[in-house]
Amino acid sequence: MESRMKTKTYLTLAALACVALLTGCMSSGTLNAIFTDAYGARADGGYVIPAVPISEVPVKYRRQEVDYPTDEKPGTIIVDTKNKFLYYVMGDDKAMRYGIGVGREGFSWKGTTHIAMKREWPHWTPPGAMIKRQPELAKYRHGMDPGLMNPLGARALYLFTKGHDTGYRLHGSPEWNSIGHAVSSGCIRLMNQDIIDLYNRAQVGDKVIVM
Repeated sequence: MESRMKTKTYLTLAALACVALLTGCMSSGTLNAIFTDAYGARADGGYVIPAVPISEVPVKYRRQEVDYPTDEKPGTIIVDTKNKFLYYVMGDDKAMRYGIGVGREGFSWKGTTHIAMKREWPHWTPPGAMIKRQPELAKYRHGMDPGLMNPLGARALYLFTKGHDTGYRLHGSPEWNSIGHAVSSGCIRLMNQDIIDLYNRAQVGDKVIVM
């Protein structure tokens, strides 16, 4: 009888320990927020940005605040092309993380740049090399008007190095299903809802590290 009581007590304590452990894990997880509800349709600049079917986007690519120890100062943007994440450093070992689409094979790049310009609903002008590869884009050689189907999306951050335009942008995209893939000609694309959030945080002059 006493033996059975001891066994029951041990099992109860073990169960309580497991609950405590799980609770602790859940509590630590709540320190970071996932903004799954941020992808609804929204009016912006005379356009209505369509909702993203966010349930079809892997959780890891949804906007979220994460632990991110770094020596870089707040305001720095770090692009992890391998894992398809962009981090906006917030300080206190935290960052806002966004899922991204990156350059496809032959178009990837690395380096340190800075934001020289910011544009809402930008025009898009394909570079000459792109027009050679895709002659159908020749009609946009003088620029494509802003709009929901514009490849730069709702916002664009223009990256320069030593006063020279790199030709690369951090920009929005209507192609939400390209996030998490290597698909672009070198630019870093985000869902339109995410580039608007990043645009509101980032400032001209901010450092951008692409690795």
